[in-house]
Amino acid sequence: MKIICIGRNYVAHVKELGNEIPKEPVLFMKPDSAIFRQRDAFYIPDWTNEVHYEAEIVIKINRLGKNIEEKFAPKYYSQFTLGIDFTARDIQKNLKALGLPWEKSKAFDQSAVLGEYLNVNDYSLDNLNFELKINGRVVQSGNTKSMIYTIPQIINHCSEFFTLKIGDLIFTGTPEGVGKVNAGDELEGFIEGKKILHVKIR
Repeated sequence: MKIICIGRNYVAHVKELGNEIPKEPVLFMKPDSAIFRQRDAFYIPDWTNEVHYEAEIVIKINRLGKNIEEKFAPKYYSQFTLGIDFTARDIQKNLKALGLPWEKSKAFDQSAVLGEYLNVNDYSLDNLNFELKINGRVVQSGNTKSMIYTIPQIINHCSEFFTLKIGDLIFTGTPEGVGKVNAGDELEGFIEGKKILHVKIR
């Protein structure tokens, strides 16, 4: 099982971090050890002073596939959820400045939060509202129609390089509004008003 993540997939988020709009999907990976155990609190690692939340729609692959055409992509997932890509932003900035990979800042233990899974047939993933609240205040609000690259385009691109297997997860990118978490914060995630995610920060 692998976790594929898409970076810079919402224009406003690209601009808030001072990056350029990508000409193709930006890919990075997380190991399965990054998956957050919902029964636990998220503990800020002692090697970073700036962990950021990044809420995004996550799809779960349900069949084996390679070089998947966009028109067939919807056959490869039936469940999705809201996830949080926790990012050690201070570490990432240092790595980027040195031209080094991002994994230390993106793929650490517990950095991939997953909410309750929902059935694709019950929602329109082309026009899906989602939001993240911290201590009851909305900090991120997005809609999948604002994606630079759609889910079928993402699946097509990912499957050119990686064989997609049952259970693989794809984080599809975050909208604007990312920011720092602090000990004592409580994060809640919603899809179309339905609460599906809850994380306490320690």
